[in-house]
Amino acid sequence: MPSWRNILGISAFYHDAAAALVRDGRIAAAAQEERFTRKKNDSEFPRHAIAACLSQAGLTCQQLDAVVFYDKPILKFARVLETYLAVAPRGWRTFPTVMSNWLGEKLDLRGAIRKELPELRADCAILFTEHHQAHAASAFYPSPFAEAAILTVDGVGEWATTTIGAGHGSKIQMLEEVRFPHSLGLLYSAFTDYCGFRINSGEYKLMGLAPYGEPKYAEAIRSNLVDIKSDGSFRLNMDYFDFLGGTTMSNERFHRLFGGPPRGWEEPIEQRHMDAARSIQLVCEEMMLRLARRARELTGIDNLCLAGGVALNCVANGRILREKIFRRLWIQPAAGDAGGALGAALAAWHSKEERTPDGHDSMRGALLGPEYSESEIEAALKGHHAVYKRCSDDGLLDTTARMLSNEKVVGWFQGRMEFGPRALGNRSILGDARSPRMQSVMNLKVKFRESFRPFAPIVRRERVLDYFELDEDSPYMLLVAPVQAGLRQPLPAGRSGFDLLKGGRSTIPAVTHVDYSARVQTVTREVNPRLYELLLRFEQTTGCGVLINTSFNVRGEPIVCTPDDAYRCFMNTEMDYLIIGNFVIERLAQPRDAVDRRIAPQAD
Repeated sequence: MPSWRNILGISAFYHDAAAALVRDGRIAAAAQEERFTRKKNDSEFPRHAIAACLSQAGLTCQQLDAVVFYDKPILKFARVLETYLAVAPRGWRTFPTVMSNWLGEKLDLRGAIRKELPELRADCAILFTEHHQAHAASAFYPSPFAEAAILTVDGVGEWATTTIGAGHGSKIQMLEEVRFPHSLGLLYSAFTDYCGFRINSGEYKLMGLAPYGEPKYAEAIRSNLVDIKSDGSFRLNMDYFDFLGGTTMSNERFHRLFGGPPRGWEEPIEQRHMDAARSIQLVCEEMMLRLARRARELTGIDNLCLAGGVALNCVANGRILREKIFRRLWIQPAAGDAGGALGAALAAWHSKEERTPDGHDSMRGALLGPEYSESEIEAALKGHHAVYKRCSDDGLLDTTARMLSNEKVVGWFQGRMEFGPRALGNRSILGDARSPRMQSVMNLKVKFRESFRPFAPIVRRERVLDYFELDEDSPYMLLVAPVQAGLRQPLPAGRSGFDLLKGGRSTIPAVTHVDYSARVQTVTREVNPRLYELLLRFEQTTGCGVLINTSFNVRGEPIVCTPDDAYRCFMNTEMDYLIIGNFVIERLAQPRDAVDRRIAPQAD
């Protein structure tokens, strides 16, 4: 069987479209389409992401040996059609639209791919993986493990919503699955929708809202909505849901159980929404723990790899780690549909080639997107008539550390763009974790988002245990851990809900949630030397080794990709400084007409 050198993976049409390029078994590039089109969660064919991946690797379409799609569309279409037939006539309102969307390029994906990429060679293979096979491959193959249990949990692929598998060397064996409509991802999304957040992008808001509430509805969820078996399998009670044939996730019976109708997007968040969020988060954690225990029981392996959208629930991940079900845990940073593109490409590669893990993950910090030269950055700044100065490496780091120590908010744009939903230090907004006002300032004046949303800390790997109850690598911001007890401060007595924000919580209040938790990112010199050195300079300046790291975007927009994106976003917020490459830009020094002020944050 001839080997393939260059394999392109694609995800598209359902949610987060993306492309990933595997070259000679190495992850060469990966990017999401939204970063180029500026349409959040863009699901269209990822032509811009493909072009960026090829450019980053110095390849053309003619050099591709295989293109792999992360789904089997015929199986998915069969599931959609069977579902409509099973609930007919309930789905008659949406059936014509859904069918018209399917009876085209979604079914003839080979034709669609060749139409979009006309330069492909005639002998370039066009292949398909099953959805959860792609997730499993994205979780296991880049991991540092020679063998691992694999758990994938999301909304739905073709039929599977949850799978347990085992990886050994270059082989993945799928062992058990839960099938649609029984889905932990859809259960969590029903509560996301009920609490007034957007499905497929607001689940992390629900997770952030949970600590403000009490789990008063947890037993109601267990007793009415989901039957959770001791082996981790589960079944939803479809009497409470409307996603099979209706236009909403939940129904009136669901709403009565939780005290009233769903929250509208602009309506205030009530205590019942906080309590519902806390309750479903607790049940989600319990279900993930049972699934993890089942994976350990089935495989007997003490390493676990996670992928699928639910694997982005870093609170549940932290509990799996603390319960010590497995010795080691590795989570795909692009755990959702975007990561399926990478998994599809890796699955194709390892169908022909052996895998020899070296004890390190091969995602390289998920810094897999495009990067820009100094001349490209300067050209973009000149195009905006920006006022800027260029610094040496040392001067830049000292200047930035000093800005941050003075409670300035800094846009930080460096190197290759991150792949996945998190900014991991190259397309980030940075702030001082010690500042009691920084959470409010960054939420309301920079991110234009809800004030209750927590921020994540970044810390050098060797210092993480000094600040958090965690002594593990957490390079992808996918583990929540408690702040060390010695750093905590008592919460104000008698307060609940959002009033808890008025307390200091800890000596690093800007990254300490109201339950004393934090979503930790560890930084090493090997993966991100410039960010590592900045953390070191900040600690030398202030005595504190922790900074805030949040994504460089505003509400409703994707993370910035280009220098032009960064400057526009910067000028439409109240960030104080932009550090882009070795250039320093002060917002108040910029000309008034530097950007089109009609750009405004969007709802998400």
